[in-house]
Amino acid sequence: MRVWDPEATELRPFDPETAPPTPLTLFTSWFAEAVAAGQPEPHTMSLATVDAEGRPDVRIVMLHGADPDGWSFATHATSRKGRALSTRPYAALAFYWPVLGRQVRVRGPVTSAPAEESQADLHARSTGALAAALTGRQSEDLSSVAELRRVSQAAWERARENPGEPSPTWTLYRLHPESVEFFQGDAERRHVRLEYRSTEFGWSRQLLWP
Repeated sequence: MRVWDPEATELRPFDPETAPPTPLTLFTSWFAEAVAAGQPEPHTMSLATVDAEGRPDVRIVMLHGADPDGWSFATHATSRKGRALSTRPYAALAFYWPVLGRQVRVRGPVTSAPAEESQADLHARSTGALAAALTGRQSEDLSSVAELRRVSQAAWERARENPGEPSPTWTLYRLHPESVEFFQGDAERRHVRLEYRSTEFGWSRQLLWP
């Protein structure tokens, strides 16, 4: 199975010598370029956590924002990933934009935002997102699809009637990066990997072998 078909992927040159001094600036630029290149759902990312027993887990979630406070995502504090973060508040993110042959990897400690910020994040989203949050029970055992339909329908009605209804367990999390790696694919497998590392003096940059 071929990867990075020239008809679907544009492998752009990346000169690490011209990279900005902070990873957020480069991430913002690469994100905009992925959007402009037509990458579907560029805000989706893999989120990896480790539970109390040291067992890793990974899933796809949505980026809710990236700013000097960190890379943000949200979920129920009672969900599987929420429980993992409560015991081991450290995570890794991975973005993959195949239309440009690019990856971005982010690692660091995670903190939860205050409740008012978490609820504001929820209520800035769609009615469907609120209905899903009001349904709750994320990661719990489900007896049947019929039960899901029944509970979901009731949650949709509540969301439409009261767009500001809170979901107490909904939590906005922020990953504070200790390292951010930018990967640019190359047709001759001379991939460029540039890693930013947080230090007491700011950000350092280091090339990595592909």
